[in-house]
Amino acid sequence: MHVPHDVTVDLARLADQEGVDPSVDPYALYTRLRKAGPVHRVRLPVTEDECWLVVGHREARAALVDARLSNDVRLAAERRDDDSLAIGRNMLQVDAVEHGRLRRLVAGVFTARRVRALRPRVQQLANELVTAFLDGGPADEPVDLVPALALPLPMAVICELMGVADEDREDFHRWSDAVVKPPTPDAAGAALHSLTRYFATLIERKRRHGGDDLLSALVRANDAGNGSSEGGETPRLSDDDLLGMVFLLFVAGHETSANLIAAGVHALLRHPQQLAELRADWSLLDGAVEEMLRYCAPVQATAFRFTAEPITIAGTELPAGDPVLVSLGAVSRDPELFPAPDEFDIRRPPSEVRAHLAFGHGAHYCIGAPLARLEAALAIRTLLERCPRLRLGPGRVAEEVVWRPNAMLRGPAGLPVLRA
Repeated sequence: MHVPHDVTVDLARLADQEGVDPSVDPYALYTRLRKAGPVHRVRLPVTEDECWLVVGHREARAALVDARLSNDVRLAAERRDDDSLAIGRNMLQVDAVEHGRLRRLVAGVFTARRVRALRPRVQQLANELVTAFLDGGPADEPVDLVPALALPLPMAVICELMGVADEDREDFHRWSDAVVKPPTPDAAGAALHSLTRYFATLIERKRRHGGDDLLSALVRANDAGNGSSEGGETPRLSDDDLLGMVFLLFVAGHETSANLIAAGVHALLRHPQQLAELRADWSLLDGAVEEMLRYCAPVQATAFRFTAEPITIAGTELPAGDPVLVSLGAVSRDPELFPAPDEFDIRRPPSEVRAHLAFGHGAHYCIGAPLARLEAALAIRTLLERCPRLRLGPGRVAEEVVWRPNAMLRGPAGLPVLRA
């Protein structure tokens, strides 16, 4: 089917015409769009937002470092209500100096050295969760791997880093899930207000009692600057910055890793020869995780960016103030970058597979990338080593796994598996 690049393409309608479910297989739509051109005006499924979508790998890489594409929603020609997207002001909503200032406050926690130091604790959590998974009822009954392992592992890690009590985690995830994958706009708004109240209470608790966790350190950075106007100092972290930083770290710190673990296991179980090769040679694990990032793309697109001035991408003119999404998922299946892009291959050469943009590119490259890679590698190896007969639940094929519909994030809502 011909897809014009000079009119708005309704992606839901295009999916119907092509006979595909965009939540199950968005890559079929990316392929149709890419063949017609690297950038298109589109209407998104579910939210029905209209924006420009960049699907070509050259154009995507260039767009991610183009200062004329700003993360600042205030530049939008049509101001959108950001209540369903975030709390406060975070690193995804600012550029240049402001972005660098906020990023430096947490960068030290996610260095390769600090992440390596977390390895024993992540491994301990993986062991505990897999033990519970193996002991969870009759071995011949399906168990959902998402709530058993994929979600609670990164949830526990980020909550421990931030100093969140165990009893708060279930409520937190329920609210977070409704914000990033809203069943309805009203549900997203209600969850966002619940998260705002929760974070405000948590911040105040850290302010009173302190601690050695990351959130306590951020609160101290906030308080060290506030009240110092007589000395002429500028606060390092405003109240709005603090709230936004907490929101971003909590949500991004577990949702994307959970998607990666679940989708990665699903890909392996759907490709038994690849699974057998990995079991026989664990030196393939790092490459396998990179292929999961490419093939499954847990983050399908960047946050919205806005044209600070009229710009031209691949001959297409984008007016000032227009919203733009860069499709990281489309880049991961671009045949110019990856031979046989729709094939799952854990033996792709490192120089090839790491061309994916699963963690973004440029100044906004995902700060938690080393931790996400570690969590996925340890969770998947622990699961496969201790469950040698792991397989998809009865009758389960790729089309029957429910994928959560979202323009930015993608992962299985559930993954029933058999342990024996």
